[in-house]
Amino acid sequence: MATSEQSPSYKVFVYGSFQEPAVVSLILECTPVIVSAQLHGFHLYRLKGRLHPCISPFESGLVNGKVLTGLTEAQLKNLDMIQGAEYVRKTVEVVLTEKSEKMQVEALIWSNKDDPDMYGEWDFEEWKQLHMDKFIEASKKFIEWKKNPDGKTREEFEKFVQEDAPMA
Repeated sequence: MATSEQSPSYKVFVYGSFQEPAVVSLILECTPVIVSAQLHGFHLYRLKGRLHPCISPFESGLVNGKVLTGLTEAQLKNLDMIQGAEYVRKTVEVVLTEKSEKMQVEALIWSNKDDPDMYGEWDFEEWKQLHMDKFIEASKKFIEWKKNPDGKTREEFEKFVQEDAPMA
């Protein structure tokens, strides 16, 4: 018997590299509806040795980002998989920038709020200039790996999103 129920649709708050439409469309294999939003009570940190940031609770913090709407379960799993086990998905409340309207969404939050590798503030424009091309290449490798792991582990992918060591 066929049912007329639709699959659940998800809304996810993204920050950092996932604000870049080229990255999002690659990882999700589509272009979702994207809306600007702010997340209060969190801070956007740099991560030592990595090209991507994390967010962690910070009482007076504010993170500017985007809400991706209409995501499927499979697309949500893609985001979870590319982020890895160091992030946990939690429901948070964001404020949509255009409407000042509150919305409950999922967000990927760094699991270790006391991680010594978190520092400073991550800068999107700097990332675009210095690291976006490398991150897009890494994302392509991730999608290829996901479709055909060929004995490789997720850790192989992680090597591509590491920051290059400084030249001596």
